[in-house]
Amino acid sequence: MWKIPDYLNVIKNIKKYIMLKKLEQYSEGSEKNISIIVIDTLIALSVIAAACYVYFINHNRVLKISISILIFIGIIFYIIKITIYVMTNGKKEPGITTLILIDGKGSYSTEWEIQGKKSLLIGKNTRNSEVDIDLSNTEYSSLISKQHAVLNFAANNWFIEDIDSCNGVGIKKTDEVSKKKLEKDTPYKLDSGDIIYIANTKIFVK
Repeated sequence: MWKIPDYLNVIKNIKKYIMLKKLEQYSEGSEKNISIIVIDTLIALSVIAAACYVYFINHNRVLKISISILIFIGIIFYIIKITIYVMTNGKKEPGITTLILIDGKGSYSTEWEIQGKKSLLIGKNTRNSEVDIDLSNTEYSSLISKQHAVLNFAANNWFIEDIDSCNGVGIKKTDEVSKKKLEKDTPYKLDSGDIIYIANTKIFVK
């Protein structure tokens, strides 16, 4: 069966582009990216407003055709831009090396390097026991169990498992709108760009 080359697979390229941009966001911090998001949003709203005027208020047929051509050229331009970006920056699937704690404002506050590790316990430190990923000082620490979840490295992949926590573990994939709650004592494979929910506390997987 004939397969579409990766560089022509627009949907796949857009998903990978979103993932790579998300990784950049948590690598560089949020202030710069918030400004970019605001500018992009304003541009998008301006384009939508102009399109509404041209197609629903304006009655000049020549203007409508001209704007339609410009919009088509713009879409082709952005598809080419995304394709070039993905081919340049996404030749190799990024491996998981770091976990990043996301605070309530969407910024990252703490990082844990996990490359070379085999197993990591997520929870809260106590007098009698310590965990590898300590979330004692997070905003929703009261919802986190002392031993909430475990990360295990096997077959060149990281897996997360809810170890009978009170408030559960969730995963939000890059191309998904909502998070998925994990079944207890069931390993779930992680990918770069995922967001782990330890109760309401968010950890970005990089």
